[in-house]
Amino acid sequence: MPAELRERLVELFGWVDPGPGSSHLVSDTSGWWRDPATLAALGPALVAPFRAARPTVVVSPAVTGFLLGPMAATALGVGFVAAHKPGDGRLPAGSLTWAQSPPDFRGRRVDLAVRDRHLGPDDRVLVVDDWVDTAAQVRALYEICMTRGAEPVGTAAVVATCPPTVATNLRITALLTTADLPDSPH
Repeated sequence: MPAELRERLVELFGWVDPGPGSSHLVSDTSGWWRDPATLAALGPALVAPFRAARPTVVVSPAVTGFLLGPMAATALGVGFVAAHKPGDGRLPAGSLTWAQSPPDFRGRRVDLAVRDRHLGPDDRVLVVDDWVDTAAQVRALYEICMTRGAEPVGTAAVVATCPPTVATNLRITALLTTADLPDSPH
């Protein structure tokens, strides 16, 4: 990844206190979406480590993944498959394959689903998301891939704060890690 992109991602990132009653700061990545140069560079930077794996499709979870996934898919010249969550109000009609994640960083289990007709045994899947902390959703998406007979080739994230052993085991690469983030609460 170009050093300029790493610097720009860090510069445009921040932590926000959501206010009374909150137990932690939340990430503010909105600057990434506002900056046209960053938008143009994100897709190619995310997929670069996976080009040799020849992904045939990119799968990303709602909601931010719906921004990054198509950028990554376009950079690879492949299609995009949305992974839906029941709470996002956008569940598609038709046959779906579901998986539930292990507990995430807040202890929640997240249900994810993809349309059966968009993922099959000939697919080599690159999972793309903005942030991987516990890799709970990555695990659920890999389970969906395997249920559909597709092969997950790895995960590309803008930020990965998961332990290095988790990143290695799940083939997660990230543009930024905990050490890159300013004033990280992790």
